[in-house]
Amino acid sequence: MISTAPADDDARTSRVDVHHHFTAPAWLDWAETQGLVRRERLPWWTRWDLDSALALMDRTGIRTTVMTVAMLGRIQERGKREESARVALDAAAEVTASHPTRFTFFTPVFLDDLDLSSWSLKYGLDDLGAVGVSTRTSAGGVYLGDPSHDRLLGELNDRGAVISTHPMDVPSGSADGAGVPGLPPFMCDFLMDTTRAAINLILNGTLDRYPDLTFVLPHGGGFLPYMATRLELLSDHLTPEIEPSRIRDYLHRFYYDTAGPMSPCSTPTLMATVDPGRILYGTDWPPTSAHVVSDVAAPALDNDPAITGHQLRGINRDNALRLIPALARDRAGRA
Repeated sequence: MISTAPADDDARTSRVDVHHHFTAPAWLDWAETQGLVRRERLPWWTRWDLDSALALMDRTGIRTTVMTVAMLGRIQERGKREESARVALDAAAEVTASHPTRFTFFTPVFLDDLDLSSWSLKYGLDDLGAVGVSTRTSAGGVYLGDPSHDRLLGELNDRGAVISTHPMDVPSGSADGAGVPGLPPFMCDFLMDTTRAAINLILNGTLDRYPDLTFVLPHGGGFLPYMATRLELLSDHLTPEIEPSRIRDYLHRFYYDTAGPMSPCSTPTLMATVDPGRILYGTDWPPTSAHVVSDVAAPALDNDPAITGHQLRGINRDNALRLIPALARDRAGRA
């Protein structure tokens, strides 16, 4: 049972972070021995370490972090991909076991490999105790919710899964003219990829056919909250057409995290578009630096005049505990 906080507790010292990238040091060791990566050539944010994670969490009032398990490189061979996922998942489970009140994790699923996804569901959820799954918003230009994903979505629906989504490989500034040179993909293209995936889930009827799925959209849902009215007014141009009155219903099916940072400029639009009870705290660490998380993003959220005390407590903690009860169950001190 989820414990409740006093009415004046906004949970700034017991946040739940649902957007935390975990590149396991053990996985990097394995990947280097396989010749898949070279540490010194990887982005700085791939150098995850436990002490830095805990220091940020303590400084920012994060009680519990849900890790998204990262694996880099482009592994094609099926057996090697499973080995890669096993190494990364075992590392996430080890962190969770050693700090059970501070960490848990999502198990990854792969839009381009449904068999590997089925294995990851069984190993990550059933054997290791993951609290949900993570997936890319698109893979190879195919967006989440495509009919080719139906088998996977059916398996996830049977489990009533929480699905954390995130963009990854999107074109930006390439020689063929895709994107804007000098503009990193995470600045703009990631937001558009998330927006496209969300709309694709609506257009393909995924939300209707799999009612027990819950999708978490990163970075405040990308551009989706800003174009809600546009979708309503121009819904007859969609294929298939969507009844305008249903657009808001669909938008309220998603959850949205605050990673960005997004407050205070974006929050009023998001809260005016969706139920504040479906907004979750997220840091996007370590790609978003510890300084930005602790000194900019968290204070901006906590002092945002558009958010009431009750809503802030929900965003910081309670909404996540309702969405993922395992975060509170049998984890002393989480709530």
